[in-house]
Amino acid sequence: MSGHEHHGMKPLEGMSAYCRRGHQPGHQRDDRFGRLFPKLSPAYIPIHTLEAIGRKGGPMDGKSKNDRTDTVPVGMVFFGQFVDHDITLDASTTFDSVVDDPGEIANVRTPTLDLDCVYGVGPEAQPYLYEQAGAFAGAKLLTGSDNPGQAGERDHDLLRSPNGRAMIGDPRNDENRIISQLQLAIIRFHNHVCDTLHAEDGFEGEELYEHAREETTWHYQWAVVNDFLAAMCGRPVVERILGCGRAHYCGDTPFIPIEFSVAAYRFGHSMIPMKIQVQKGKSPLELFGAILGGGFDALGTPDGVVDWHELLFTPANRQVERAQKLDLLLAGDLLQLPFITNAENSLATRNLLRGNAFLLPGGEKVAEAIGCDPKWTAKVKKRIAKLSDAVDGALSEHGVPLWLWILAEAEVIGRAESDGSTKEGEALGPVGATIVAETIIGLLENDDHSYLGSNRNWSPRPEWDTLGKLVTVAQP
Repeated sequence: MSGHEHHGMKPLEGMSAYCRRGHQPGHQRDDRFGRLFPKLSPAYIPIHTLEAIGRKGGPMDGKSKNDRTDTVPVGMVFFGQFVDHDITLDASTTFDSVVDDPGEIANVRTPTLDLDCVYGVGPEAQPYLYEQAGAFAGAKLLTGSDNPGQAGERDHDLLRSPNGRAMIGDPRNDENRIISQLQLAIIRFHNHVCDTLHAEDGFEGEELYEHAREETTWHYQWAVVNDFLAAMCGRPVVERILGCGRAHYCGDTPFIPIEFSVAAYRFGHSMIPMKIQVQKGKSPLELFGAILGGGFDALGTPDGVVDWHELLFTPANRQVERAQKLDLLLAGDLLQLPFITNAENSLATRNLLRGNAFLLPGGEKVAEAIGCDPKWTAKVKKRIAKLSDAVDGALSEHGVPLWLWILAEAEVIGRAESDGSTKEGEALGPVGATIVAETIIGLLENDDHSYLGSNRNWSPRPEWDTLGKLVTVAQP
């Protein structure tokens, strides 16, 4: 896979007329992108300003940034990437052309948290992903340990073909070692659920697959809402949306808003550390180094096996590595991506250019539409002005890119707490948290097969009720 096809680099596909700017979304298609704020006019920022903001050595360059959060485990950032791969894939657009109508952009993934990135299209259409004999035939997913001829550390790896490519529902989940190991952890959890349901209820074959897939998926969805959203958006925001309803992600069809996919959900780029300790007592590894950064190939060394007790809060109660603070700074390596040699290689600039191309409204306009506290808005504007002065001041003339606004408010406001206080840099502020939480909760509530769409009284098994338990319950 070429460099420009890595995560966050892929071009987006299709929105119909009712989702264009100036039209309220009504009958949104679930295989298309849409808009949350169709009546807001787009911000326009000259390309030279965007390039100056996002360049290596510019005002977003955190260099060897190492300012960690107090509350967010670094594994949660990669879980966010996994969720992204589960709900979105735009394989058609680039930031070289204007996209007025995101409804003409096809979302290649299903916009529901259904783990199709794990299950593919199921055992009938993709039988090579599943066991073929015995009580677990067509139910359990295969891993590298089921393939005796597989190269490398097969007992700790995904199932791979002879050329080293992972045989999984979404190839993007093999683009770096940590996301690959997370994919493996979810597969192992599904297989553990199969073992549990077979032992408890005697299910086999197709019946076992259907029950295990629902059980696995619902526990995963619970973790998304109660672990991921609570950490990244604040539990008060999540509880308000669940209890009082969604104010901006409306309608009854699940779809992906471009305000979410092109701006708000890219917040994790600020939280990624360039070195990560993946095993207890071992030295941190370079994210873009040979061990963690070498995707799309077999696991070649035991040093690349991720111990999730090190990256997520689990019952083991270890000292867990934290994510970087969420702010306007990105690690310097992200502003000069080593795997891009023939195109714009600053991740910040790429994000900003995409916002321009998709005609996103300015952050200050979205803040007003959401009804943010003017005192908070004033703090964000002050921080943006400081960044703007470091280049040419053009942001004050042309608007503020939505992605920048979301990072700035996270830095100066941060996550809402139950006592009304905020934690600066720990998670998203009001605009980012509203867009991210309403979108993901909306996807679940509009899906008849999710726990929020079909059984709002469901609760998880205590032994599987957190993300940390889910990914470690079957860890060797």
